[in-house]
Amino acid sequence: MLIRIDPESARPLFEQIAASVRGDLLIGRLRPGDRLPPARELAAAAEVNVHTALRAYQELRDEGLVDLRRGRGAVISASAAPLAGLADEITALVRRGAALGVTPATLAALIKEMDS
Repeated sequence: MLIRIDPESARPLFEQIAASVRGDLLIGRLRPGDRLPPARELAAAAEVNVHTALRAYQELRDEGLVDLRRGRGAVISASAAPLAGLADEITALVRRGAALGVTPATLAALIKEMDS
């Protein structure tokens, strides 16, 4: 698992870590039942405080994407399955956009605009 963070970003590090896990779910790199690295390992690899890693895991837990269990660690929950399936829908949208002459960048801009 590769966690992507930008220390120069104004976005808090814990949010970046959580977004990275969500992204891995979306593209199918993570699936329900997969174990995430222990918070201490994640913190060491990402060069962040262990509390930052824990806060990211807690955010993912609050969203229902991760189960946190003592002695078992962080595990992708079964309720994350719909997010993993979203990758197929995104791929279909990109292909449909390409067929219509719409670039992925334009699609991303449209989605971002709809979110505002």
